[in-house]
Amino acid sequence: MAATAARKKHPKATPNSPRIGLYPGSFDPPTNGHLDIIRRATRVVNRLIVGVAINPGKDAMFTLEERIKIVEDEVRSINNGLAAKVEVRSLEGLLMHYARDVGAACIIRGLRAVTDFDYEFQMTGMNARIAPEIETVFLMASENHQFISSRLVKEVGILGGDISSFVSPRVARLLMKRIAERKAAKR
Repeated sequence: MAATAARKKHPKATPNSPRIGLYPGSFDPPTNGHLDIIRRATRVVNRLIVGVAINPGKDAMFTLEERIKIVEDEVRSINNGLAAKVEVRSLEGLLMHYARDVGAACIIRGLRAVTDFDYEFQMTGMNARIAPEIETVFLMASENHQFISSRLVKEVGILGGDISSFVSPRVARLLMKRIAERKAAKR
C-alpha cells in the first residue's frame, strides 16, 4: 500500500523542468538500429534513460549487467557529447511504474515495420491507461536499420554469418565470443 501511494507522487513536469525520455528494451545485443534510436531520441528529450530490461520470454545471450555495460560503452563511443545526455540503467517491474519513478515524460519506441506497429499500438493503449500523463513517442527506424533486430543478429551470428553491418565491431566481437563459448559448452 505504501509503495502504491509513493508511486502516485511522481514528479510533475513543468515548463522549465528537463524533459526525460525512457527508451526500454532488452538490448541483447544492442544493434546499430538501437544506437540510431538513442542518437535521435536525444534530439527530442533533454535527458534519455536507456532502460535495459530482463525479458523472461527470451533466452538472453548476455547477462543484465553485461548488457548495461555494453550499452554504456556503445553510447560513450559515439563521441558527440551524447553520453552526457544518456544514462543506462536496469529496468525492473512494470514499465509505466518505472517511467513514473524516474520522472519520464515519454517512452521512446523504435518502429521498424508494420508488424512492430501492431504490437506497439496495443502496448501504448495499455500504458496510457496505466499512466496517462506519460506519452509514447515513436521513432521510425532509419532506412539502413529497418530490418535489424537483436534476435536476427544473434541468429545470423550463430549460423556463422557476417554481422558486422548490424552491430559495432565491439559488439560483434563480444557476440561471436559468447556464441563460441556456448557452442563449446554444449560439446
